Amino acid sequence: MSRRIPIIVLLVALFAITTACTNKKVNNPIANVDSKQPDKILFDRAMDAMKHNRYDVARLSLQTLINTYPDSEFIARAKLAIADSWYAEGGSASQAQAESEYKDFITFFPNMPEAAEAQLKIANIHYQQMEKPDRDYTHAMRAEEEYRQLILQFPDSKLVPQAKQRLREVQEVIAEREYDVGHFYYMRQSYPAAIARLESLADKYPLYSKADEVLYLLGQSYEGEVAMVRARPSCVSPGKPLGCLDETTKTRMIAPFTKGATEAYSRLITHYPLMDRADDAKARLIALHQPVPKPTKAEIAENKKEEDSRKPTNMVGKMMKTFEKGPDTSEAARVGEPTLVDPTPVSASQIVQQAARSAASGGSDNNSVAVETVNGTPGANVAAPRSDDAAAGTDAAASTPAGNSAVPTDSNELKPNAGSSDANELKPNVPDQGQAVLPPPQQVNQIQGPNGTGQTNGQAASDTTQTGSSAATANSQSSDDTTAESSSKHKKKKGLHKLLPF
Repeated sequence: MSRRIPIIVLLVALFAITTACTNKKVNNPIANVDSKQPDKILFDRAMDAMKHNRYDVARLSLQTLINTYPDSEFIARAKLAIADSWYAEGGSASQAQAESEYKDFITFFPNMPEAAEAQLKIANIHYQQMEKPDRDYTHAMRAEEEYRQLILQFPDSKLVPQAKQRLREVQEVIAEREYDVGHFYYMRQSYPAAIARLESLADKYPLYSKADEVLYLLGQSYEGEVAMVRARPSCVSPGKPLGCLDETTKTRMIAPFTKGATEAYSRLITHYPLMDRADDAKARLIALHQPVPKPTKAEIAENKKEEDSRKPTNMVGKMMKTFEKGPDTSEAARVGEPTLVDPTPVSASQIVQQAARSAASGGSDNNSVAVETVNGTPGANVAAPRSDDAAAGTDAAASTPAGNSAVPTDSNELKPNAGSSDANELKPNVPDQGQAVLPPPQQVNQIQGPNGTGQTNGQAASDTTQTGSSAATANSQSSDDTTAESSSKHKKKKGLHKLLPF
């Protein structure tokens, strides 16, 4: 028995030594005797501090965990928790620090499910700091960029639907600002700038709640350019006013603007058939003698779905929104795919250059004007009234039967008699087929608005025929006036900017 006691004691000692060696990490003095792993303890302490809004204490514990245990399984969660602490603390400085921490987390752990959550919170930081459309739009642009990044980088994440809805709301705010700028240019009659802004807006944000207004205003801007070209003085022999345009050049310049207006109105009718401006667009196409498209059932159903998804606020809600810093996003659509890639923007210089190319192009361009008539009446695709083209008008008048005029005109409008030896002799205006005849600038100074209406600053002569000495006296006086006007025009040159109407 006495021999067995030392053996038992020796075995117990060996067992104790072996146990101490294998469980060395459990007996770490930092974690106390009864605790778990120390990195887990630090993480739990940080989470408890965050629940009690002690963000400084939480960040200190988490930073200690990261520096002391770089191989811990809690490293990723600790980095994300530090960013969450800044995010929950609030304030502009804290939000900026949170964005930096979230970006670091995505950089080091891009394949973790929490990376999409970090990207969503980055976008939410800018979404919460958005201002109204007429204020600074920096945060709105950044929010749009970050939501797009989430959708494109993490397409399989469960957070994508939430990101798409937020993106639609952000784009509603940006589109409202772009529309205000385009409307400002339109009211100032800066039509190239308005066309560039509105066309880019229509292509970039098709889900905008005022998309019909955008396209209608775009068509009106194109028509405004047409009116400005028609209002330019015509080059009539022997004197040519500064900045005058011959009728052939006017026709070539008007053609692309009329085409742009037609495309804008047609797009409004087909894409937004249930919105308010659809009927107005149809009326403008009829006035331009262009075919009116018919929307399909699918397009009607899609537009109805978009309109039903909007939830505009009532009068009281709009009144309360005026006292808030953030914008009103209630009219944003709840369905449809937001734009993820920006289309190529349109610049005002492109509009001006296109008009210049049209004016400089020869008679071989494709912007020719044609008129279809059926039994003496204009066809469905009759082109809009153009400036008078002398050559085309003569051919059309010679080949058109009597009473088969395409565009009715006032009998009091006068134009130079092409068949007379005297260039100043006037005769009643015989309308050419498909052509709108403008009176000479010395008789009528007419400025047309975007809706096709006009104001006449001078009145044409009421008598369209003259006989005997009265006709000779009128011709002589007209020749003297033309010579005097020509000499005065040469003395008042004000620069090349007067040569273009835009």
